[in-house]
Amino acid sequence: QVQLVESGGGSVQAGGSLRLSCGASGRTFGTMGWFRQAPGKEREFVAAISRSGGNINYADSVKGRFTISRDNAKNTVLLQMNSLKPEDTAVYYCAAGLYLRGLVSDFGSWGQGTQVTVSS
Repeated sequence: QVQLVESGGGSVQAGGSLRLSCGASGRTFGTMGWFRQAPGKEREFVAAISRSGGNINYADSVKGRFTISRDNAKNTVLLQMNSLKPEDTAVYYCAAGLYLRGLVSDFGSWGQGTQVTVSS
């Protein structure tokens, strides 16, 4: 089992940037992903990265604005979020899973989440 801890959330004005970090411990983790959940909405896919970092998938809503990366030596996954919009407001979750396709069901280990609030 992988233990995941997110950090880096906060409040920012529209157009601003935040960087989320996910620290992992436990067994070796493969595909890593970020998801988010806004109040009253289902959890949705944001980005995923393969074990090597050579394959990445983004949700259309964040393409060109968010960048996922990983440092396997430090067991860390990052999500750089630029040009933030009020609709990006949500709790962001780090997850460890099997595939890049972005399905919640593909990810078996989850962090506790970190709040991101973007004001207009």
